[in-house]
Amino acid sequence: MTKRTKHFLNYIVGPLLFLWLSWAIYKQIQVQTDLSQSWQTIVLALNGPQSWKIGLVVLLMLVNWGIEARKWQIQVKGIQLISFLNAFKAILAGQAMGFNTINRIGEPIARAAFLKEGNRVRGAVLSIVGSMAQIIVTFGMGTIALVYMRWNILNGERQLEGLSIFWLDVLTYVISMGIFLFSFVYFKLAGLIQLLEKISFVRKYQFFLAKLEDFHWNELIRLLSLSLFRYLVFLIQYFLLLQVFNIHIFWLDVFSLVGVMFLVLGIIPTIALAELGFRGKVSLLLLGLMTDNSVGIIATAAGIWLINLILPAIAGTLFILGVRLFRNK
Repeated sequence: MTKRTKHFLNYIVGPLLFLWLSWAIYKQIQVQTDLSQSWQTIVLALNGPQSWKIGLVVLLMLVNWGIEARKWQIQVKGIQLISFLNAFKAILAGQAMGFNTINRIGEPIARAAFLKEGNRVRGAVLSIVGSMAQIIVTFGMGTIALVYMRWNILNGERQLEGLSIFWLDVLTYVISMGIFLFSFVYFKLAGLIQLLEKISFVRKYQFFLAKLEDFHWNELIRLLSLSLFRYLVFLIQYFLLLQVFNIHIFWLDVFSLVGVMFLVLGIIPTIALAELGFRGKVSLLLLGLMTDNSVGIIATAAGIWLINLILPAIAGTLFILGVRLFRNK
């Protein structure tokens, strides 16, 4: 590839991605019926006596993505040391890029674009470890939430529509076994990679997989701890917004029901285009067990969607403007 071609691509790819993502985010906001229905409620809350809690939720959003940025630093330090600020930019850019892909699989590609040329594919591969840590936490805590809901919320009067206690128990056992096996793979990742590298097809890509073998158990524990901290931030955000929209449920019940919701969102692949409506339906199904304030439930789901996903995605599109495919002069 000629120097002129590289120069052209450097200064055209970023703006094109920015325009495409900005348009995509705008269109997705436009088609969210739950958001339009909840907007009046959200505006009233912004001018209400509990508006400070909305501000706190926004601050917790920064904490949330800051934790993810720290995780990203840990994941790629074996190939490149990056500052927290650059890690934060990469995380928000990943949020923007992943906004239009199933379960945000585009995130690692955008994150890796902020690394040096020779490290990008390896960086995208290394992101697997952080994702695994978050999955273990989400499904592990979700299983605990299922058990709590089973014994402390569901009763003769409150039942999940379409899911009997028997099948709820079966689901809990299946997920528990899955988490156990997934955690085993997580802590034995080096051995798994060495085993896979014996396959001729995989051996061709050994260079990109090699760094996965270098994660020490204490780094894996740190990633799990940060993932758990991030998960708790999510729960607190939900609890605060539910209060803003006049839904007052015992905090442990909230954490349980929201934990089950995260579990459902993790199991069923979704894209951002349909996610708000899906979140709203799941929220109504679960939180509706404890309250009949459906307006408040939908407004909470819309508020979380806006604060945790839309605002970071908008910021991420701005950072994508600075993406350079070729850094060598």
